[in-house]
Amino acid sequence: MDKKVTVIGAGNVGATAAQRLAEKELCDVVLIDIVEGVPQGKALDLTEAAPIEKHDAHVTGANAYGVSAASDIVIITAGIPRKPGMSRDDLISTNAGIVKTVTEQIAAASPNSILIIVSNPLDAMCHVAHQVSGFPKERVIGMAGVLDSARFRAFIAMELNVSVENTHAFVLGGHGDTMVPLPRYSTVAGIPITELMSQDRIDALVDRTRNGGAEIVALLKTGSAYYAPASAAVEMAESILKDKKKILPCAVYLEGEYEINDLFIGVPVKLGARGAEEVIEITLSETEKAALQKSAAAVQELKDILKKLDY
Repeated sequence: MDKKVTVIGAGNVGATAAQRLAEKELCDVVLIDIVEGVPQGKALDLTEAAPIEKHDAHVTGANAYGVSAASDIVIITAGIPRKPGMSRDDLISTNAGIVKTVTEQIAAASPNSILIIVSNPLDAMCHVAHQVSGFPKERVIGMAGVLDSARFRAFIAMELNVSVENTHAFVLGGHGDTMVPLPRYSTVAGIPITELMSQDRIDALVDRTRNGGAEIVALLKTGSAYYAPASAAVEMAESILKDKKKILPCAVYLEGEYEINDLFIGVPVKLGARGAEEVIEITLSETEKAALQKSAAAVQELKDILKKLDY
């Protein structure tokens, strides 16, 4: 493979992302974790699956960053997961220190890489990675909107009994309780869902989307979602590796777009070889604008907490 992607964190999200990157034959994969033997074992397991899955991607596991040198993309999943009753905000102190340490290593080993941040609380961890790496804003991108939009799309398909391939949705804002699903821009085969279901049902799906992660945490009891988060990160990586120019909702650093400054917020972004190549500004209603500003205020609160931390 002529491309290399490093995945930091060999837990459920990281290992699943490594699997999907390899099986899509997008790149060679390096899986890094601090626990000795875990990334090596999972990499070997994935390598032994390759003859069956019919791909020639190389998967390497390591505890140090040397083997990751010159990666095109680095996906950061490292950090403690949410537990039942724990909000994303509760994670900020511990995970800020972890993401700082990881980013320092990445910036040294792969100074030209593009970072895809998955660690929670997502918007705050993007700030940490951006600050610590010193990378330009287009090369630090948060995975949130792709996941939240996929959940919304899945719920729309379930509600209307249609193919998920026909559903399209946008969810903007922070990755948390204040995210902003946009029913007006959510469609089935091009038809807005506002034409296909009642407002009560739309409101129910919006609410379920906002609580999508917590719903899975409550069901699993000892973990959090990982199949869909991994798929979302890989979709972003694929658009970058193949320079596909897909427009996807991602957390990026805004400098005036949507009247938001100095924050990582989920908005529609064109993803290509240079990373977040363009922020797409769509027209929002006054209600939608207010919801996005409320979401931005919640992210600002996380950023303010970061300022007080010694991470």
